[in-house]
Amino acid sequence: MSISLSRQAALTLTQQLAERLAERIRTRLLPAGARLPSVRECARQQGVSPYTVVAAYDLLQAQGLVEARPQRGFFVRDIVQNPLQTQESQAQIAINEGAVNTPVGIPPGTRINATMLIRGMFVESVAGKPQPGAGVLPAEWLDAGFLVAAMRKVTSGQALRESLVRYGEPMGDSRLREALARRLQRIGIAAGTGQIITTLGATQALDIVSRALLQPGDPVMVEEPGWAVEYARLAAMGMRVLPVPRGPEGPDMAVMQRYCETMAPKLYVSVSVLHNPTGYSLSAASAHEVLQMAQRYGFYVVEDDSYCHIAADHVPRVTVLDRLQRSIYISGFAKVLVPNWRLGYLAAPPDLVERLLDTKLLSTLSTPTPMEQALALCMEQGQLRRHAERLRQHLAQARTRSVALAQAAGCRFVAEPAGMFGWVDTGVDTEVLTQLLLDQGYMIAPGAMFHASRGSSTCMRINFATTQDAAFWRVFERVVAPMRAQAQKL
Repeated sequence: MSISLSRQAALTLTQQLAERLAERIRTRLLPAGARLPSVRECARQQGVSPYTVVAAYDLLQAQGLVEARPQRGFFVRDIVQNPLQTQESQAQIAINEGAVNTPVGIPPGTRINATMLIRGMFVESVAGKPQPGAGVLPAEWLDAGFLVAAMRKVTSGQALRESLVRYGEPMGDSRLREALARRLQRIGIAAGTGQIITTLGATQALDIVSRALLQPGDPVMVEEPGWAVEYARLAAMGMRVLPVPRGPEGPDMAVMQRYCETMAPKLYVSVSVLHNPTGYSLSAASAHEVLQMAQRYGFYVVEDDSYCHIAADHVPRVTVLDRLQRSIYISGFAKVLVPNWRLGYLAAPPDLVERLLDTKLLSTLSTPTPMEQALALCMEQGQLRRHAERLRQHLAQARTRSVALAQAAGCRFVAEPAGMFGWVDTGVDTEVLTQLLLDQGYMIAPGAMFHASRGSSTCMRINFATTQDAAFWRVFERVVAPMRAQAQKL
């Protein structure tokens, strides 16, 4: 399949590729049922990055021209256009060809697909390029050798036979829960093993809490900016999402007060320590205020501490002050071990444990005992703690270099750089910037992803571990320069 693309054209490579394919579909050169080339095959044929092809195929899906079939690829849909659809298609073609003006500063024909952006967040690198928007640490940082050794030990001989022929303990492996209780004690949370439930990652722990304590239509307070997956998860469950602005010290208490007086929220979900995407950590004063409000209005605070392993132990947490009365603690290990090692846990008030456990059993029955036993062994022997210390050192060095490169490229840090992520103001619409950088093989995390309203934003989240490459920042400066120049004229 030969398609002519130009890097000097007004349209991005993504838009050009999508348009050429759309034209072939509409003129039946690509008939209904035809299979499009695979992402990597198309990228090789056209000399573009796989991200560009993914984005182009997403545009075609959004137009209803192709469909994705699991494990098979992308196929042309059999659709007969009605007159209205034809008019809309012609109007879009007119916009793309420049016959109709588009908003100033936005390339003609730009359509940013939220699903494409979120899916791209899970890709660490393409063609050897580290991805600035990645949500995980580089694979070479995540030494899994001690995990493999621990797994080999707990799955040898009689231990393996016993774990294969029966379900694991409903609440999770007792040895792991004992290790987790000691871990919680070290950061100031007194929780017995009877208050701890293991899960398939922190995301499942959040899901269990939501399903156990909420009904469709219930209002839930979330931080803004915050992680887009959490907004989508709650919305998909039919919850009413109430965004609360998050600042350097903590949430906007005036907004929380207003919600409590008018909406009667059931939960407040917070990443208190090394907040994603800003890196903020909750102050002691804010933690007290949040807890007092929870006690006064009767909602639960769900504290997602997914980044605890790269944070200091003794930092303010609501669950430390509350002693697990109106709060639920959630954490996991995917951020510091390996992403596919889906182990997490929650610690809850005693009167909620049975409801939460029932919800876990209805969804997964049990969690994988060998993996839990291997993790317990790593915690007991101090290997996880030493590994986390090495990661903190790597991040400190990476953060210093990334901050210097970002500032040299004209970016301003909205929040004091800390932890794994940086929240930077680029001065331009980062959803448009995302599309332009995709054509250069780079995926960024635009600010709109972290707002419940998906409104435009000039901020982006960067991963300090994957933005040490000066080559990315050179491309960034080249792409963003004309956008900044145009913005200054407005």
